[in-house]
Amino acid sequence: MSQAAAKASSGPGSASGHSGIPAPDPGRWKALVFIALAQLMVVLDATIVNIALPSAQQDLGISDGNRQWVVTAYALAFGGLLLFGGRIADLWGRKNAFLVGLAGFAAASALGGAATNEAMMFGARALQGVFGALLAPAALSLLAVMFTDAKERAKAFGIYGAIAGGGGAVGLILGGFLTEYLDWRWTFFVNIPFAVAAAAGAWLVIREPEGGRNRSPLDIPGVVLSTLGLVALVYGFTRAESDGWSDTVTVAMFVASAVLLLAFVLVEAKVKAPLLPLRVITERNRGGVYLSLGLAVIAMFGLFLFLTYYLQVVKGYSPVKTGFAFLPMIAGMITGSTQIGTRLMTRVAPRLLMGPGFLVAALGMLLLTQMEIDSSYAALLMPAMLLLGLGMGTAFMPAMSLSTQGVQARDAGVASAMVNTSQQVGGAIGTALLNTIAASATTSYITDHIGSATSRSQQQLVQLEAMVEGYTSAIWFAVGILVVAAAIALTLVNAGRPGGATVTGPGAGSGADATADDELPVPVIAH
Repeated sequence: MSQAAAKASSGPGSASGHSGIPAPDPGRWKALVFIALAQLMVVLDATIVNIALPSAQQDLGISDGNRQWVVTAYALAFGGLLLFGGRIADLWGRKNAFLVGLAGFAAASALGGAATNEAMMFGARALQGVFGALLAPAALSLLAVMFTDAKERAKAFGIYGAIAGGGGAVGLILGGFLTEYLDWRWTFFVNIPFAVAAAAGAWLVIREPEGGRNRSPLDIPGVVLSTLGLVALVYGFTRAESDGWSDTVTVAMFVASAVLLLAFVLVEAKVKAPLLPLRVITERNRGGVYLSLGLAVIAMFGLFLFLTYYLQVVKGYSPVKTGFAFLPMIAGMITGSTQIGTRLMTRVAPRLLMGPGFLVAALGMLLLTQMEIDSSYAALLMPAMLLLGLGMGTAFMPAMSLSTQGVQARDAGVASAMVNTSQQVGGAIGTALLNTIAASATTSYITDHIGSATSRSQQQLVQLEAMVEGYTSAIWFAVGILVVAAAIALTLVNAGRPGGATVTGPGAGSGADATADDELPVPVIAH
């Protein structure tokens, strides 16, 4: 038995003295409120700033060529440092990492809201990414180690999954309100009360279980290789969106990323205390979760982008009205995650929620391939978004729980970071890939139809039709991606239901992930 496991089983917090499971913290439900609040802040930030970008660009004099860095600076820092942030949480303690992440994120948000030029804005966004990379894995791993009972874990991850899935749409509503009725700077300042409330609450109520820290020395080569490799990968996709896939720098980024990440895997296989123990990703259930979640996020990110443009440019909605138009998706996600997912998670195997969930989302996406200029919101967009939300909410909840289930407590931070990494990389791929497909289809449509448009109004109509043609072409690809995500979830994920007699953890049915020296201090309790 490992020292961490021994400490957990024999320490004063032991529930029974023989199971190695710490006694549940009575304040864990209060803690969930503040963890969820912090997660909501991070997820909101991914979309809230997009709504404010045109106003911020005008105020700060940011050029069209540089405006992408408001988004890219955050994405590069967040995506590149997630694994490092996850391991820091394992080393420092998750509560400590959580509090530092909140404080830093609030300070960076204040800097962004007070920005007077583009350099200050880009720096603030990069700092938000740095502290977000510390905060996000710490939040998820705190849940993983605090909620060990199967039914309680289902409820906790239901709430977390709803926020992780629906928070982006909430950001569109809040961003629209703040930009339209106050000022774009409030899309940054709004993070400060979120962070202060979450930090104060977390300081008072979070009690991290004993014996879960990783005392190993930090794997510096792993940190450098993973950070540079992930930054190169995310920047490659960001660059592909703006400069094309054949651009020299784009190709160089992809090649550099492949070399660096391969070197990272080789280093991790040899060092004594790896940044990312390969057992975390090679266990088939967690590998299946990371892969299927990443694919689902590719589809979702493209959809947010296209629907936002469709509603504002084609339908003429205001930013606030656009945000409210996403409410059915939020309602669907909350219902799917907290009602369907939570109620069924202890009764059926995770794959039987994830696979059908992704397929229901694909059905909603399929409806959106029928979009036209004059499509009815009530008849087409609303039911499509409701199905998308229901499907994603139902699939995300067990996926979030399974991503850290059975992992050693000392690796919970880095396992949580892998969830965020797959989502971040998926988002970068989705934005670049689906945008490229949409742009190509739009250009092709204009080339074929602009000749027959004789008046200015006809030409404008052709341009709008071309935009919708581009969106629907890309959405067809998103449908296919979601079907592949469902297939991966149904075939790779083979864990049993958490409330059953046994729980598929490391080594169960998938090649041993743990040895006798790696007993799990935080398993899911069987009923």
